[in-house]
Amino acid sequence: MSIADWESRSVQSNGQRIRLKIAGSSGPMVLLCHGFPESSYSWRHQLDALAAAGYRAVAMDMRGYGRSSKPAEAVAYRITELVADCVGVVEALGESSAVIVGHDLGAPVAWTAAWTRPDIFRAVVGLSVPFGARGLACLPGNPFGELRPSVANRQLAGPDSMFYHEYFSLPGDIAAREAERDLRSWLTSAFYTLSADRPLPPELAGVDLTRLPEDMLRDFVRAVMSVPRSGTFNALLEQPEKLPAWLSEDILEVCLAELEYGGLTGPLNYYRNSDLDWEILGQHQGKPIEVPALYIGGDRDIVTIWSQQAIARAPEVLMDLRGSIIIPNCGHWIQQEQPLAVNRELLAFLRAL
Repeated sequence: MSIADWESRSVQSNGQRIRLKIAGSSGPMVLLCHGFPESSYSWRHQLDALAAAGYRAVAMDMRGYGRSSKPAEAVAYRITELVADCVGVVEALGESSAVIVGHDLGAPVAWTAAWTRPDIFRAVVGLSVPFGARGLACLPGNPFGELRPSVANRQLAGPDSMFYHEYFSLPGDIAAREAERDLRSWLTSAFYTLSADRPLPPELAGVDLTRLPEDMLRDFVRAVMSVPRSGTFNALLEQPEKLPAWLSEDILEVCLAELEYGGLTGPLNYYRNSDLDWEILGQHQGKPIEVPALYIGGDRDIVTIWSQQAIARAPEVLMDLRGSIIIPNCGHWIQQEQPLAVNRELLAFLRAL
């Protein structure tokens, strides 16, 4: 199948217009939530595989992205509204339940949906970001939100830098204006830099990055994802000499068009709610996720690397964890870089439900 073969539909959900791509007209529903700075198109390989296996696969353009609604207020992107969007999509499509799958920032949405609405979401799969309870981001030293996110961010980045979450949250849309000076270059370098195609520095060759001691882990994350207070996020990115094999010019064009259509203000608003999300979810802290769960990470994914404490302790907070899969030679864009491996693990999980 191709993008032209999927059904595209907009539904009203939680007072918002949510654009969907749907593959498969019947079967159990699987709801797919993308991350930053992507769209429903990031699930293209999974849409086809799920439909072929007899599932009704539904990929959302999350609010703020693509053809979905883009509320102006940053507070409209808090986690409870994002979960309510997912609930509304299930209901709008005439379903009573779904398995929810999320990648990157879509993963905390999926985890929180299964955590707070198990009556709707009967199982959950998180890619890249494991379950972080009220903390969402699973940062080193703060796997389940023991610290307020803004405090954890500052501790991780150190006094002279900003963890990129803080940089993305700066007033005046600084990060958006930086990216939009040359959005094609920014998107290309972001995809490449966070992928497994970018070579590791020689001193890290052969090192298992998913098992770093905590002091080395903090230094590594600080070097890769923290912005000097006088610097820019672009300085952390590297342009490829040629596109990775999984990112053709045609694929890049679709990704770029989706991002150009919606802009970056809405997507960056997700980062502006971390402290508010932490406060809102405090009422659920200490309660585990009880529905069947699966985690999939990449051995070269910076988020999988920094989340190793949360991954190791996942059985404490996931009562029916069916696996923590780390895919080799895989960076951050997990379902795009290694679609066959992701589809294999996802379908095995679904068949066992």
